[in-house]
Parts: sequence; structure tokens; C-alpha cells
Amino acid sequence: MGVLFKEVEHIIDRQYQAEQEFLAEYAKEKHTIANPYVKLNPYLIAPLTALVMFENEKPAFAKVTVKGKEKAGDMMYRPVSDSEHMVLPIYGLYENYENTVIIELSTGETATLKIKTEPAGEKLKKPTSMETTSEYFQDFVMMVSPTSPAYTAAYDYAGDARWYNTLNLAFDIKRARNGRLLMGTDRLVAPPYHTSGIYEMGMIGKVYREYRVPGGYHHDEWEMENGDILILTQYLPRGTVEDACVLVDRKTGKILKEWDHQDVLPVYPVGGSGSQDSHDWFHNNAVWYDKKTNSLTFSGRHQDIIINRDFETGKLNWIIGDPTGWPEDMQKYFFKPVGDGDFDWQYEQHACMILPNGDVMCFDNGHWRSKIKEQYLEAKDNFSRGVIYRINTDDMTIEQVWQYGKERGAEFFSTYICNCEYYGEGHYLVHSGGIGKKDGEYLNVPGASMSEGIENGSVQLSSITVEVKDDVVMYEMHLPANYYRAEKLHLYDEADEVTFGCGERLGSLGVTEEFLTEAPAEEAGMIPDDYHAKIAKEADRLVFKASFEKGTLVMLNLEGINGAPNRHYFVPTTKRPFLAMCVGTFLDHDPRAVEFPVSGEGIQGTYKITVTIDDKKYETGVEVTF
Repeated sequence: MGVLFKEVEHIIDRQYQAEQEFLAEYAKEKHTIANPYVKLNPYLIAPLTALVMFENEKPAFAKVTVKGKEKAGDMMYRPVSDSEHMVLPIYGLYENYENTVIIELSTGETATLKIKTEPAGEKLKKPTSMETTSEYFQDFVMMVSPTSPAYTAAYDYAGDARWYNTLNLAFDIKRARNGRLLMGTDRLVAPPYHTSGIYEMGMIGKVYREYRVPGGYHHDEWEMENGDILILTQYLPRGTVEDACVLVDRKTGKILKEWDHQDVLPVYPVGGSGSQDSHDWFHNNAVWYDKKTNSLTFSGRHQDIIINRDFETGKLNWIIGDPTGWPEDMQKYFFKPVGDGDFDWQYEQHACMILPNGDVMCFDNGHWRSKIKEQYLEAKDNFSRGVIYRINTDDMTIEQVWQYGKERGAEFFSTYICNCEYYGEGHYLVHSGGIGKKDGEYLNVPGASMSEGIENGSVQLSSITVEVKDDVVMYEMHLPANYYRAEKLHLYDEADEVTFGCGERLGSLGVTEEFLTEAPAEEAGMIPDDYHAKIAKEADRLVFKASFEKGTLVMLNLEGINGAPNRHYFVPTTKRPFLAMCVGTFLDHDPRAVEFPVSGEGIQGTYKITVTIDDKKYETGVEVTF
């Protein structure tokens, strides 16, 4: 049978081809409001979107209404500019439904369209509970990004999905100033979930840009005022993860500035939470820029700390967290609790932010809820919460001024992921997205890592998303899956215009480290089928997948043809025990599965691919050209 080989088109290239096809189809005949062109899911990955296009005799303004299942579910928008050439994006369709869309022009002309959508399938999860009112939630949707098998999706006040995306998109969702979404890509560069970078994607589903980072992306990103983007990353060759941040130029994708947390913090085992190891000593899961202080705030889950660093110099300013066990020379950075009210330190927290008045908010997962192993709490006795701290950097004191979730105990407890959002004083979102049970008992480990239990039903995952206004719960949604973050937004944003043309791949995947010599091995013919070897050639890299027993010596060889130099890459087969499986959607169910990408940067020519396994070298029958 040999090796399964395929050329894999990048989503940007696939979408450009699809765009060229529907534009050519549109051009075949004249379309007016009486005969509009309708393209459902034009960019292939957002099935509840459509494009409506037609020509007017003179410029006109449009009003578009997607009719709800009841009047409160109507979604309406008005494009900001008048035009003779109408390109109207349609968002907010229902799945498996004949949707009604009404278009009204300022000329008085109208059209009523019927758009039938397909069933979404089981990965579009339906809320098990939704408690709010349409008067409160209005035409907002709650968008959630999954960490267990599910789609990134957006739900209205009634719990109906009005948008979803079929790509395996990971981690944070942020709306950029141009109206588009910033989200992690679906291209894995290192296990268990580090991806190539972030996509800038319109709500129509079109990927306008991919920002690639040599160390890969994880967890969070932040758009600066000038458009440049902070991206959480790592330096993979040194053997640690999730301990760096880079500033990326919005126009070119080039790295402008870097912050390495090893420059300011002691590493393993200092400050360790119950989930720390030497590989993932800090586990940076959030970044926040504060203009008032020109500083960056980071959340380090595996040291139970929130840190603040100077944007320009990188200097460490302060640390929020339990100082127990930290060295004497680091104690000056920690705050001392004051006040007569309730106070708890945060543990293995997520989603730190600086509020307009300087307070610090985060989601306190509370995992283990102690720095002392003998005092660790079981999940059934624990709690998670949103919390706000007031800090005084002059006298280094801290006071807890608000919390939500502690009173709900274990039912609201998430060992991992989650976020908070600030809408205004007293108005907050608290998203407990990592709730899990196994055989009825609350889990003290991330449920996303338990794929076998999810499949056989012994593990039940859920999330609870709450909005609180003046200490009254105004919104609560329960979903039967784990979701990294929740973000309330409008599907329509006047800045998010649909533009035609091919998207861009910016930045770099870096150069994959080579092994300088080829391991001695006996020629052994074609690689056996038992290894389940697969090779994919993408636009900017090669991806090798196979199954090997732990500790097998494996080398991927690119043997140059017509003068191209030979290249050898060591393929790790010793699996690490990931203690913080924040996203489980990239996991392979085969425990022997290995995935190894080779960046195409710096490689030119045609190569024959062979694989050395222990003391034998096997042919794959695959040739690739870079």
C-alpha cells in the first residue's frame, strides 16, 4: 500500500478558487433585485452565511433583515455606503431551516428571499439550558470556541445557533478594529495544540490573512491601537512552551518585539502549581495591554500568578498570587492582602485584564486551591469564579472587591480554560467553560484530554456562561461541551466589509531544526503499512504523520535530487504527559500517533522522502518540490 500522500491546499487558496468560481457564475447573467444572485456558504467554512449580489440602475442604500423564528430573533443591518453594485453579506441564518431574508432599497424596491440551510450535525452543540430575555440580550450572539469535539459557534437569546465555523479553530476570539475576527489557526505545529499562528477572518468565513509565528501560537492575542498584534508563543527548540510573547507587524507579519518570561521569572520548580512540569513551567494563557501604564499583563497558570511587565523594557513590575514558597528575592513583587472583606488568592487562573480604573479581573479556576500539596482540594469541594482585585502599587497591597461563582461550588468548577469580560461597572461575563464529570464525579483534570471517556459516555463535559449586572444574573447558557472562551458580539459590524481577492500568508514558520548527520541504517525497501505513514505537502510546509511505539528512533530524510542538499530531521516519539490539555480537538486517538511538520522556509529543489526507523531506512515512494 505504501505511504498515503496528498497535496493539501491552504484554506486561503481554496477560498480564492471558490471566490473566482462564484464571481464567474455571477457574471454569466445580469442580476437585479428582482433576480438577485445568492451564494450560500460562499467561503466554504461558515454554513450559516450567504452573499447576495445584484446591480442597481442608480446608487441606493440597502436594509437587510434576516427573519427570526419569532420577531425578537430578527437580525437587521444597513450597509453604511450606497452603491450601484450590491454585495450584501447575510449572517444569522438558522441551520436546517428555510430562512427568510428581506432586502429593502432606498429606491423603494424590495425582495424576499428564501435560503434553505443544511443540518449542521452533532458537532454543533445545542444548549441544554438558556435563561435570559430578548429585551436584555437583544440581537447579540454569544460566540464560543471549543476545546472538546464541537464547532466554534454563536448562539442568540433563544439558544439557537446563528453562525458556526467548520474549521478546527482554537483558543481566543477577538473582534479587531476592522470588524474581522482574530482566532487561532487550524494548522498544528507542535502537540498538543500549538498552531501556526492566527487568522484574520471576516464573519462571512473568508480568511483574509494568516499571521504565522516561528514558535507557533497558543491561547491569546491582542490588537494594539496601531493594528500590530501581540501573540503568545514559545521557543520550541529550547524545550519549554508557553513562556513568550511577540509583537507582530500587522502589514508584514514580521516580529517587532519579544518578551521572554524566563528573563524575569525563576522556572521549574519555583512557584509550581499542581499542574506544573519542567516543560510547561509557566503556561502563559492570557495577554492584556494597558495604555495608561504602557504595560503588559500576563497570566501564568502553572505558577498561579498574574504578572505585569513594562512594555518597553520588559521589566517585571508586580505579581498577583499566593507568595507561599517563592524565594525571598521575589517576595517584593507580591501584594499583601488588606481589607475586612472576603479574600482568596487565585489559582491556575485565566483571562487576566486591567479594568479602566486599574483593578485586575480574571477567571480564578481555583485548581487545587493551594501551593501546598497536602492541602490540595478535590473537585467536589472546590469552586471557580470571576474575581476583581484592587491593587495599590505604592504600598503593594491588594483587596478583593467583587466575585461571582464561589457560591455555586463544584457545579461551576472548571479545572482549566474559561474567561471573564468587562462591559461596564457592575456588568460582567463569567464563563466557566471547562466543567467535567466522570461517572458522575466532578473531574480534577482537564476533560478535553479524556477522548476515550467522551466517546463512550463515561465523561460528560459542559460549560456555563453567565452575565451578571449589578449582582443579578441576566443571562445563563449551558452547553454540553467544553469551550475555551465566550465572547458576546454582533454578527454584523459595519467595518467588516466583504472584499474580493486572494488572502495573504504573512510572517514565517521559521526554519525547522535539522539533524546534521544521517543515522546509519540498512536499506529495507518500502515502509511497512503497520506504521500508517502519511505525508501531506502544504503551500509552506511538509507534514509527516505515522504511528510509532514510544522511544522508537525515527528520522525523516529529504534526499536531494539534481543537486539539492540532503536534509535530516529527528522525529520525537517520546510523548510528554500534558498536564494542561487546554484544547483536545487536535488529539489523535492512537496513543502512538506522531505528527511532525517541516517548514518549507529555506528549502528549495526536489526531494525524495525516506524514513529511518531504528536501524532501517525505508522508502516512501514520495517526491516533493519546494
